[in-house]
Amino acid sequence: MRLNEFRPGKTGVAKSKRVGRGIGSGWGTTAGRGQKGAGARKSAKKGRVAFEGGQTPIQRRLPKRGFSSNVQNEMQIVNLKKLENLSADVIDPIVLFDNGCIKRIDKPVKVLAYGSISKPITLKVSAISDTARKAIEAAGGKVEIV
Repeated sequence: MRLNEFRPGKTGVAKSKRVGRGIGSGWGTTAGRGQKGAGARKSAKKGRVAFEGGQTPIQRRLPKRGFSSNVQNEMQIVNLKKLENLSADVIDPIVLFDNGCIKRIDKPVKVLAYGSISKPITLKVSAISDTARKAIEAAGGKVEIV
């Protein structure tokens, strides 16, 4: 099959409406736009993109002060409770991913202090809360920020 052999699907290709070609065409005089009003004018649809039927347009309703960044903090959260259940001594994002604690390896990981930990571990993560760091070091472990 070649490009010149392609045919349109079952719907086919509709002929374009040739408006303003006389009264015999069925689209003469007002060309399907009705009699009067905004819809009959040439700039009714093209020039009134934000027109909402008389309602105040959204660009006027929204506040125009301040700044909102589109960059989101995409930290993956892991609690001490989950680290307690892991059998590994050295815990890094790969170990967390393999055990189902995080969904992606390429995003940063932060450890929070929900729960407790009793065994010494070496933790290699992007960020950690102060309380979680103290809990890990009190258990005899150490924390490395990578």
